[in-house]
Amino acid sequence: MDLAPFALIQELVQTLYEKKAKNVIVLDIKTSPVVTDYLLIADGNVEKHVIAMAHALQELMKKNNHLLFYQEGIKHGDWVVLDFFEIVVHLFIPKMRQKYQLERLWAQGKIMNIESHVSFNMR
Repeated sequence: MDLAPFALIQELVQTLYEKKAKNVIVLDIKTSPVVTDYLLIADGNVEKHVIAMAHALQELMKKNNHLLFYQEGIKHGDWVVLDFFEIVVHLFIPKMRQKYQLERLWAQGKIMNIESHVSFNMR
């Protein structure tokens, strides 16, 4: 994996941890016949928490000059999708994540070990 996407994923994951996200996972799906390379999936406690995490990620990506191509679910917050083309983020409340089980849908994806590159020191 080239450094730019990996560094960006690190920043996204770090932001999610700082926002108290749970069950954060990154899947490398470059070998899949889809238009993205990575899926980032995480849980928030409730809808407002998911929305706050989505806004934080949007702010980070904007700051780093990455365009948001598509978003869905930001008004309701039970499942928010943020498509940054190379990276697609799915943020869920736990009930919705359990219902749709995207990890199973993308089982051919390689789970990335991102935690060893992220600081768990919360601000």
